[in-house]
Amino acid sequence: MGVILDNLSLGYEGRPAVSSLTGRFASGSLTAVVGPNGSGKSTLLMALAGHLKPLTGAIDLGGVQASQIAYLPQAHGLDLKFPLRILDLISLGFIGRRGLFGGLDRKDRERLAAAIAAVGLQGLEQRPIGAVSGGQLQRALFARVLVQDARLVLLDEPFNGIDARTAEDLGELMAGWPAQGRIVIAVLHDLDLARRLCPNTLVLAREKIAWGPSDEALVQDSLARANRLAETWREDDEPVPARQDLSA
Repeated sequence: MGVILDNLSLGYEGRPAVSSLTGRFASGSLTAVVGPNGSGKSTLLMALAGHLKPLTGAIDLGGVQASQIAYLPQAHGLDLKFPLRILDLISLGFIGRRGLFGGLDRKDRERLAAAIAAVGLQGLEQRPIGAVSGGQLQRALFARVLVQDARLVLLDEPFNGIDARTAEDLGELMAGWPAQGRIVIAVLHDLDLARRLCPNTLVLAREKIAWGPSDEALVQDSLARANRLAETWREDDEPVPARQDLSA
């Protein structure tokens, strides 16, 4: 069935974010969401994660429960001074099934070890989260998604600010998740990465510009239209950094 958006409009404090968005993220799919800054990409992920209620329209998660959603925002929000080990951070992925104080059984520990190996963090399990690089911390957050075994994975600019090797490794890992039945939606600013890794793309500029196979959605006409719409937005519409333009 997948996740269905029905005439979805989103916003906050009177500021428009997304208008009349209709479409479907199919089960076992990977979709990039691209668009100029302020186009509603992060807002859409927040709504899919249940952190923002629609103004109008609806989101049908197709039976996906809150505990089955993994959401990685742009800012991880972790207190790097808190005495939390990499192992502890990854193990938080079990909370949805085991509760905050639930113990791990043998299969859980096997899954934990497999996730650590999958992201290349063997030997760093006991390191405090404040004593690793940004790339290693992002690897740990991806491992947390793996142990959570989420059906819906929402990634907001997951490769920003990390080294090229880590971005490549995690990109390949992400690209394999749809084959496991997951719905993966990733906000990306790198159009080449979207073309290479994501079979589907939503070009968003507060409204749907294009949504479909990446080689059909990421064409010059769609990108130019998104940029033209961005030029019409007032600078104070949404608190975003300097504008990101799209180019083929």
